[in-house]
Amino acid sequence: MKFTALIPARAGSKGVVDKNIREINGCPLIVWSIQQALDCKLISKVLVSTDSPIIASIAEKAGAIVPGLRPSYLAEDTTSTEAVMLHAAENWLNNNPDEVIVLLQPTSPLRFKNSLDKAIELFIDQQADSLVSVCESHAFFWSTPEEPQALYDYMNRQRRQDIPTEKRQYRENGSIYLTKLSILNQLKNRLGGKIAMFCMHEAESWEIDSLTDFNIVEQLMKKNGL
Repeated sequence: MKFTALIPARAGSKGVVDKNIREINGCPLIVWSIQQALDCKLISKVLVSTDSPIIASIAEKAGAIVPGLRPSYLAEDTTSTEAVMLHAAENWLNNNPDEVIVLLQPTSPLRFKNSLDKAIELFIDQQADSLVSVCESHAFFWSTPEEPQALYDYMNRQRRQDIPTEKRQYRENGSIYLTKLSILNQLKNRLGGKIAMFCMHEAESWEIDSLTDFNIVEQLMKKNGL
């Protein structure tokens, strides 16, 4: 198998203007994911999919490959990440069945050293078809505010350390996805077949969607020596 990192980064951003190239902890946001992918010994190449010449220039200077600009119809607010992956698979990876896309969203810049290597190693060891990164969640969820319904037994609220392993919950953190091209083409989805779950630290699990997120993640990056 060959592992190719794919980093999607369109120009438009409603929450934060020019989010993907806004500087965080000394580098444009997208550069963190590019550098982490380049540092991963199991990734053979790093591709950036973008509709922006400016993002393309920054990505190439950071060491990524930008084979061409993504068409405008794949850079709209409603464009799915799967559509971008399928475009890259067909146009840049020739739908090679031996390829595995390592999807890295630039809005998750905080990944510890070797996290990518460990995720890929888990994927290989479990002979998985796809992988999703998660972090443990200790939240107590409710639904339907008009008629509140607890999604847990509030009469027997457990301390986090007392929750049995088999009853612990994990949330998708958006940081790392692995997908065999055969699964992507068959299901048009990043997840399918045998799915592996890669657990990450809570600090690695922030997704940047606002200026507040930028400030929090920047402090976490500094605290963790990044």
